[in-house]
Amino acid sequence: MDRPLMSRRYLELLAREASAVEFEGPIVEARARGADAAEIEELEQAKIEALRVRALLRRRARREAELSALYDTAGDLAALRDLDAVLEAIVHRARQLLATDIAYMTLHDPERGDTYMRVTDGSISAKFRALRLAMGAGLGGLVAQTATPYATADYFADPRFRHEGHIDEAVKEEGLVAILGVPLRLGQRVIGVLMAANRSARPFHQEEVALLASLAAHAAVAIDNARLLQETRNALEELSRAHRTARARGEAVERAALAHDRMTSLVLRGGGIEDVAAVVTEVLGGRLAVLDDLGRPLTGDVGELDAGVFEAAQASRALGRTVRRGELLVASVDVGGEPLCTLVLRSDDADERILERAALVCALLLLFRRSVAEAEGRVRGELLDDLIARPDSPGLADRARRLGVDLGAPHVVVVVKHGGQRERAAFWASSQAAIRHGLAAGRGDEVVLLLPGERPGALAARVAAELSASLGAPATAGAALAALAPPEEAAPYATAYQEARRCAEALIALGRAGDGASAAELGFVGLLVGDGRDVRGFVDRVLGAVIGYDARRGTALADTLAAYFGTGCSPSRTAEALHIHVNTVTQRLDRVGRLLGDGWQEPERALELQLALRLHRLGHTSTGQSVGPDSI
Repeated sequence: MDRPLMSRRYLELLAREASAVEFEGPIVEARARGADAAEIEELEQAKIEALRVRALLRRRARREAELSALYDTAGDLAALRDLDAVLEAIVHRARQLLATDIAYMTLHDPERGDTYMRVTDGSISAKFRALRLAMGAGLGGLVAQTATPYATADYFADPRFRHEGHIDEAVKEEGLVAILGVPLRLGQRVIGVLMAANRSARPFHQEEVALLASLAAHAAVAIDNARLLQETRNALEELSRAHRTARARGEAVERAALAHDRMTSLVLRGGGIEDVAAVVTEVLGGRLAVLDDLGRPLTGDVGELDAGVFEAAQASRALGRTVRRGELLVASVDVGGEPLCTLVLRSDDADERILERAALVCALLLLFRRSVAEAEGRVRGELLDDLIARPDSPGLADRARRLGVDLGAPHVVVVVKHGGQRERAAFWASSQAAIRHGLAAGRGDEVVLLLPGERPGALAARVAAELSASLGAPATAGAALAALAPPEEAAPYATAYQEARRCAEALIALGRAGDGASAAELGFVGLLVGDGRDVRGFVDRVLGAVIGYDARRGTALADTLAAYFGTGCSPSRTAEALHIHVNTVTQRLDRVGRLLGDGWQEPERALELQLALRLHRLGHTSTGQSVGPDSI
């Protein structure tokens, strides 16, 4: 066969993309017709060259198909906007391009420092889909750590990878043998690994590695674009929400300003806290209560309030805003660190700004009332100072009458020792005096009240308890009844003041700070501090039950009690002193115990009894009768 004919024959085979076997045809035909060795050799060389051309054409055709697929993939990825859809498209296209059994992608987890399975295509194992690979572990972990492609024709027989039990178990459950992995890179940063795998042994050629790497490059950009797009969407949504929030807040501020104008106008027209509360409930709905500094209701009712509400009020004052507790909104205002008023609104949904402005308006009203009360308190205080220190000042009765105080009625002078909170104590005393038609004055570390009444002990106890609660610290009150005198005479008030002051000082000396009492409640100490020196009353209070029993029954319990104390509380020596049997002494002492009650032998009580016995012997008793026969 001549050379042109031979070349045309192989060109025809190349042109119709014949199989490699068909290229043996010309050589077989030449041998059949008995061609010489030189011709056969020439045909062999021509065949080899033709097969090389064939292989080159096939590689170029495959490369063209791959480039076309990459172009189509880039277009598809560019058209996608959802990150999940982007990832699924990348993995699916990788599986198609490399004609593998499975393709999958792992992404880097910066918080845990490893990679996790993000999406798979063709996977059948749940364990494999939930797999996490530490950096450097397995083929995927090695690619992520080194940012270099790796391929293996037989994963389990490849010693280049760090095999770990849970990874190998998942790979075995999926049935994978041949694996190829390439990094997903953004600049110098590896964000994940794109992998393709077969369930049978298969070598991966350099063209396939390059193809998957090209797809991974497109994929990394697409992932980043999708991420940026999602972040942009999130930012736009956040801006939209911020705009809606700003508009809603602007409308709320405008409503709050209008409500504030209504409340301010109402106050300027002479309205009170009740009117402000009515405006709030009209605008916001629900039920509203206004509480004073002690948590007592000034107006309104929202039901029973527990300790949590007052904790919320404290938090509101600290934060300077409304605090929600369940279905209650609490807004509280303080002045100088001291609570002034608290508004409690029971409502499911209300504008907190309006409630806060209402609290400020109520606080201003209360401050105004306090200023008026303080001015009136100064007038009342000056009058009480004159009654105590300058009782001969002219016109005291007329000044008291103008303030609504009748000096001709019984009054009690109360002196309260407190812990130095002068302004708060003075304000409290002034308020009490105004409410109870009395007088009040602050004098150093004490406040003095002149209040209508005839029971100084009970009044002192009540004043001590209420002022202690208001101050949050012990307040000790002593009280004395001012002797009735013509309205023009004020001397009894000065005398009662001195006695009340001595009672308060005595309570503190006795360790009873925070208590309140008059001389009558101080036992034998009252004899020392009281101006009346009611000795007979003291004896009756301490020993009256025993003396009365002796008078009615003709017994000698008082004498037995005196002898008992006189012999050092020894029943046997008492029996010797009285010339009676010790059992008789025991029976009489049992009777005394039943008459005097438990604790009569306690040191303080015993001291009072001994003093009362001595005074009784001196005749200071209302039942002073002679003692009858010595019997019980």
